[in-house]
Amino acid sequence: MKAVWRAARAAVRRRRLQTVVIGLVLTFTTATIVLALALLESSVAPFDRAFEAQRGAHAVVAFDPAVVSAAELAATAELPGVKAVAGPFGQTVVATPPGNELRVPGFGGGRATLVGRPAPDGSVDEPDLWSGRWATAPGEVVLNVLPPYGNGRAPEGDPRPIVVPGGPTLTIVGYASSLSATADGWVSPEQMDALAPTATQMLYRFDDSASQADVDAGMAAVAGALPGGAVLAEQSYLTVKDAVVSGTGQYMPFLVAFGLLGLAVAILIVANVISGAVVSGFRHIGVLKAIGFTPRQVVAVYLVMVSVPAVAGAVVGTVIGHFGSQPLLTTAFRGVGLGEVVINPWVDVVAVVGMPLLVLLAALLPALRAHRLPAAQAISAGSAPRPGRGRRAQLWLSGTRLPRSVSLGLGLPLVRPARTSLTMAAVVLGVMTVTFASGLVASVTEYAKVADRSEAVQVYAHPVDPEAAERMDSESVRATMAGLPGAANVVAEVFIPVSALGYAQGVDIEFIQGETAGMGYTEQLVGGRWIEAPGEVVFSSKLLRQLGKDVGEHVTLTLNGGRKDVLIVGRMMGGVLDNAYADWDLLAELAPGHEVRPDWITYQVQLDEGTDVEGYLAAVRAAEPGLRPEANAGLGQYTVTVISLSTTLTLVLGTVAALGVFNTVVLNARERRRDLGMLKSIGMTPRQVVAMMVTSMAALGVVGGIAGVLLGILVHRQVVPIMGEASQIELPPVLLDVWRPLSLTLLSTAGVAIAVFGAYIPARSAARLPIAEVLHNE
Repeated sequence: MKAVWRAARAAVRRRRLQTVVIGLVLTFTTATIVLALALLESSVAPFDRAFEAQRGAHAVVAFDPAVVSAAELAATAELPGVKAVAGPFGQTVVATPPGNELRVPGFGGGRATLVGRPAPDGSVDEPDLWSGRWATAPGEVVLNVLPPYGNGRAPEGDPRPIVVPGGPTLTIVGYASSLSATADGWVSPEQMDALAPTATQMLYRFDDSASQADVDAGMAAVAGALPGGAVLAEQSYLTVKDAVVSGTGQYMPFLVAFGLLGLAVAILIVANVISGAVVSGFRHIGVLKAIGFTPRQVVAVYLVMVSVPAVAGAVVGTVIGHFGSQPLLTTAFRGVGLGEVVINPWVDVVAVVGMPLLVLLAALLPALRAHRLPAAQAISAGSAPRPGRGRRAQLWLSGTRLPRSVSLGLGLPLVRPARTSLTMAAVVLGVMTVTFASGLVASVTEYAKVADRSEAVQVYAHPVDPEAAERMDSESVRATMAGLPGAANVVAEVFIPVSALGYAQGVDIEFIQGETAGMGYTEQLVGGRWIEAPGEVVFSSKLLRQLGKDVGEHVTLTLNGGRKDVLIVGRMMGGVLDNAYADWDLLAELAPGHEVRPDWITYQVQLDEGTDVEGYLAAVRAAEPGLRPEANAGLGQYTVTVISLSTTLTLVLGTVAALGVFNTVVLNARERRRDLGMLKSIGMTPRQVVAMMVTSMAALGVVGGIAGVLLGILVHRQVVPIMGEASQIELPPVLLDVWRPLSLTLLSTAGVAIAVFGAYIPARSAARLPIAEVLHNE
């Protein structure tokens, strides 16, 4: 064993370049595998893990304080099947104007649920207080707001206080995130007493909660132990889970796709690098046999030789992959309230242990081949590939008018068909990744444009001062804004929650005042048509599924005792806001006299082409100081997240593919040292040597580029609809038809770029080999 270790150590030192290449390839591929496994592992039940970490409430129940006492509610903790409780907490619903900086949840309908809770800790529902402190004194409130993805900091600037009409002014002292959605904001119990709570909240965790039937059974036991009519409202965690999972569903399909691509690329590169390293060492194997090493010792030498850099690369790559994956995963999941995503330890263990084992397996097959070769034959096999490989193609290429360096380069891939196949596969996967990522980014960007209507609506505005808003009339405000230079059209919208017969949850309807043509609504249609009369509505595809309705059917809406039968005329893709849309006049028909607070209204402005947006914003502020106008940025969190993740993952996989090409050229140059020396001795210049080596890989890049683009388009057309389905969003065809001739042409050159990038450096190194040194060594 000592002789094996000494021989392997000497081989590692002598083949420094090969050792460095193996170490680099293993570092990058291990980091890629850690990232891929982390993506795949994190995509499995992310809500359940985060929910358990917060000890989420299986049921959030509001009780009537006039029917049941706090002591009776506290006693429900002892009921069979009840695992833990939190409460009782006072609860009330207050009006919330949208003028504050964060737009409190429920702002569209002007309502928010506040709960009086002394602290964020407890046996049930522990909100993540990600900024500021808890509300402990009167006049303070903590908002239930998702943390900004990636940084966990509160928005810059001092948020405006929340003015409760007819009540106190609440100063925002902190931001917390509750995955159980138990409240829109929390105040101290003393503040809740001053607000006169209208309900008492209890949070329950049950022993059995796997299904809705289990949660219903637990709630039935609670309700059965209390006076009749005590329960005002209840919410199952499965309802919240469905909403959150539909959000993470937007990320899961493409994360899984990138994870599988990363695994495939990494395994191919490792197999190519290690098997090539052993094959290129056949000559050394023959020498070892000639000086007395047994076949088993020879195999052991090569397994040890490749294992040393492999283990080092695996360890370093695992560390890089672990810490590099964390911010990517956090970016993907924090935006839907799942907080920090912790990488499971088994991912690191699999990478550290599995990669060296994969290296040993990749090295064992060619090493066993050398095990059977006689010493003289092994020495001959290691000097150059077997003669005759690709001979017909090389003869045909030599008869063409191509420069000799180019024709020789085009024939090189045929000499080592197995190695060429693995390299080609790596290039194809690299180009496929680039194509898929670019298509995904284009689809998501187009989705953002359609959903945010950024190309049709350039400015949003809403009142910032409730007192100033009281004197604002929607018609006069629209006329003022439309009269400013550059304004093409102005519409007003207000979100009002209504009830739909046969549907347990409320429906948020966006009532629109003004001319909607050209405002981007119709671009979101995936079925039917846009509203043309007050008795017509358009629903999002998700809402239609939940209602069990479709275009052409009727639904009955109710509000404040009023009732109206309306016709569903269109279906929207949904996603950003899963609402219904209706004409402003329908509100008056549905519930005459229903209050629409002026500070609930949002104004949307379409500008003439070429209008300076900042100039128009300044004009609005001057004309109506009570309004806060802002530009429509167009890029939401989801869009930014997908683009950043896709770009990062594409760069990683593209780099790994380029390393595979780099390794192939290094091995080809090492094997053909004698040929290169002879070619240089008969007049081939270093530039021609570089051209020959680069051409050999560029040819693979051309073929791999075309194949990779076709496969990338296929993967894109499969994954994007799955993303929409997972998010319960029906996508219009424009989100799939993102390919243009110019973009396809550029993408097809990605294979050439990867191949040339990986081949250039080792090709230059081969061109600099001194002729005498090469021939002398041979």
